[in-house]
Formats: sequence, structure tokens, C-alpha cells
Amino acid sequence: MVNNVQTAKQTGQLVAWSPQPGPQEAFVTCPCFEIFMGGARGGGKTDGIIGDFINHADLYGSGAIGLMVRRERTQLIETIERSKQILGHLGWKYEEVNKLWRAPNGARLRFAYLERDRDANGYQGHSYTRVYIEEAGTFPRIEPILKLMATLRSGDNVPVGIRLTGNPGGPGHNWVKARYIDPAPQGWEIKKRVFDDPFSGDTIEKDWVFIPSKVKDNKYLGKDYIANLQMVGSPNLVKAWLEGDWNVIEGAFFSEFGKRHVIEPFEIPEHWTRFISMDWGSAAPFSVGWYAVSDGSIEGIEKGCLVKYREWYGTREPGSNVGLKLTAEEVGAGIVERMAEGERLDDAVLDPSAFARDGGPSHAERIYEASGNVISFRRADNKRVSRKGAMGGWDNLRARLKPEPPMILFFSTCTETIRTIPMMQHDVQRPEDVDTDGEDHAADETRYACMSRPFIKKAKDKKEINPQTIKGRSERTIMQMIEERKRLRQQQEDY
Repeated sequence: MVNNVQTAKQTGQLVAWSPQPGPQEAFVTCPCFEIFMGGARGGGKTDGIIGDFINHADLYGSGAIGLMVRRERTQLIETIERSKQILGHLGWKYEEVNKLWRAPNGARLRFAYLERDRDANGYQGHSYTRVYIEEAGTFPRIEPILKLMATLRSGDNVPVGIRLTGNPGGPGHNWVKARYIDPAPQGWEIKKRVFDDPFSGDTIEKDWVFIPSKVKDNKYLGKDYIANLQMVGSPNLVKAWLEGDWNVIEGAFFSEFGKRHVIEPFEIPEHWTRFISMDWGSAAPFSVGWYAVSDGSIEGIEKGCLVKYREWYGTREPGSNVGLKLTAEEVGAGIVERMAEGERLDDAVLDPSAFARDGGPSHAERIYEASGNVISFRRADNKRVSRKGAMGGWDNLRARLKPEPPMILFFSTCTETIRTIPMMQHDVQRPEDVDTDGEDHAADETRYACMSRPFIKKAKDKKEINPQTIKGRSERTIMQMIEERKRLRQQQEDY
């Protein structure tokens, strides 16, 4: 592969751009079908994308057709401006209206932004040999990216591939981490995704790799840049930005969640109250949780503590936010299959939307029948945020997470709950609520469980307050206000 990007005239030693040794060079030379370069801010990821397509264009000329995508228009402008600083020196021509670069040899690179997931539908039928996704973590779901991946095709035997970059955090942190970081935490290991060809019956393998990047990999960043990052004040955010730590989430909705909430499975006493909570989903994942209510008979587990001892999360690929698309009957039968023989249930709560009827039995009724009349759900309390003095579901869950010892615990086998709850982010428009674009299904189901057994922390003893003292303070305050208003009115009249 080409390791230098030279000017069109190739005069002397003049180069428009050259990849730095390490992650950036690996990114522009690796032949894998799918590459994710991610980690710290300032790791040279944008330059790596541009450099990769230049190499691709040099090798395949007019057969090289690229699409570079960002989530928002303002972000895209930044990438375009950087491309002008590099491609403009190579004799490439930029068409502002079409957001398109044309190379002298006929290669083309288009820029686009996908503000909404459905915007990806507009590219169906297009053909590209390279698709670039910048800041993949800004996409809440993987679906639009998978749709763009389907546009990778070539009639000229030009190798196709997708290249993604990203940093820890953002609404898409969850699926990015699940797809690229969790299978290869240290990176650099080439792995394969295996598919079955439905037409030929052959097995198809697509190789992929995670290339980690850190600030120190970019030799052009000075000490001032690093110092500026450190000035943000948050140790977690600094660690994520400098080191590319994917286990650190800044601004997580449930920052209280930690290792102390996860316990190894144990035999739950038969007499403990048990119940099921469920968040319905078909196209999106559903989540079913089995809970037991402690009576305080086991040391270290407080009376009233909820213990989530089993889960069923309806997705084939964790982090994809795509459901199994099972019918209510299949879900009902599946719940029963996962229960132990003779297991008792004292209650069951379900997402209220599952009780809606549309010309026939509701999902709740169909689940009940399919379960052999075992799982009789009642409507869950769907209050999300607190208002008018009533405690919302998120606050109820947080109230159980905060104490020491905690009032909610999760068996280590509840992997999807443990994975997704810490990743939940605040809604930008409504900070008291979670960002529903994220993978919130296990969190919703856990919220229903908490609302079915509201937890109120015992208040500490308070000194008795003399009502007369309160009355006296109130009266003095009111008189002061009256006098202040009189003074203001007199001042206005004098003026």
C-alpha cells in the first residue's frame, strides 16, 4: 500500500500528507473489510480517513468511489474543511453543491450527514467501494450504519470496505463498545464475522479489526493541547479523552452503578417474594427480569432489597438495539422455558403499551395464554420522572442504587442489564430523563420493577421545630416584603 500521499506533480520531497507511524499508518494500510479506529481525542482519526481514501484512489482510479458520513451538518463541515487542506494540494476538484471531491484519475469522494436514522434509506441502490463513518458513537443505533454497509459493492473487482472512527461516550457508546472493543479489548487482533449465503449455502467470512488510538500517537499535538484536555476538570472525562478508556462514561445517567451492585449467583430462599418485570419489544429488544425481594435473612442483603437473578434480553447481537421480532406467543412460551421447575411467581408487571388492543387480544393477553396461564401481567407504573410530589421510576431506581449496602443487586449472569444501565445517558432536551435513543430496554424493565416495590429511604431523626417559631419567621418576612415594596413605590413616585 502507499505510505506517502504526494502532490500531483510529485516535485521534490513535497508531500501533502503522510501517515504517522502507529495506529494512523495501520489504518490507511490495513486490508481488512471493516476497521474501527477509536479511543482518545486528537488521535489523528480524521486525517486517517482522508489518507485511506487517497491511497484507495491511487490504486483503483475511477473505480474508487467513497462516501464519508457524519451525524450532524456542523460536524461534517469540520471534516470538509480538513479535506480541503489535504486534497486541494493534490489537484482534486471540490463541488460545493454536491459535497463531492473528484480526483484527476476519476476517483470520487462524497460527503453526507445522517441527522436521522431513516436518512440512510436514501442511499439504498447506491454503490460505493469505501464507506467512512466518522465519530460512530454519535449514532445512537447501528442500523443506519448497517444500511450503508449494504451499499458496498464493486463491478470492477475493486476491494470494498468500511472504515469507522470514534471516541468513548456519546449515545452510541454502547453498541460501539459491544461490536469492537469488548471482543478485542487490546485491539490489533484481526477477527472474523461469519455469515451464511442463503442462495449458495456457502459460508462467507468478513474480517475486521479494532485499532486503538491515544493522544500520544499524534506527534503533532503539543503539550498545550493535552493541558487543555486536562482542564475540563472531570477525571473520568480526562481519562477517556487522553487514554481512550472505553470503560469510562462521562455524564452517565446512573453514575451510582458500580461493581458493588453485582453479586455472584446464590440459591434464593424459597420463601422470598418473587416476581417478573418486562419491557415489551419486537423490532427493538424486549427485556424480561426475574426478581426476588429479600427479607433480610441473608447477611449483607438488606430487608426489602431487590435481587435480579435472571434475565432474558431479546436481541441476537448485544449492542445492536435490534430485537428478535418474536410474537407474543413465542415470548410467553420462552419465559416459561427459562423458569425453573416448580418456580413460584407472586407478581408480574409489564410495559403498559403491551395492554393496548388493536382489533384483537393484547400482547399481555397473548403472553398469558401462551404461558399456559402462568404469567398474568398487570400494568407497570410507567412514571419516568418525578413530578407534583410523586416519585418517578428513575429516581426510585437511583434511590435503590445509592445506599450502602445497595437496595438493588444483580446476579453476574444478568449481563445485558449490567452492560446497558451504566451506559444510559441524559436526554439533552430533558436532562431528568434518559436518552431514549440509547439501549434503554433493560433499564425500563428495571424501572418497572422498582416502581412495583417503591423504596423510600428512612429519614434521619430531626429536631422538633416550634410551630410558633415558623409563624414568627413567616410574619417578619412578609412585613419586610411589604416595607420593601412601599420603598420602591415611593422611589418611583419621586422619580
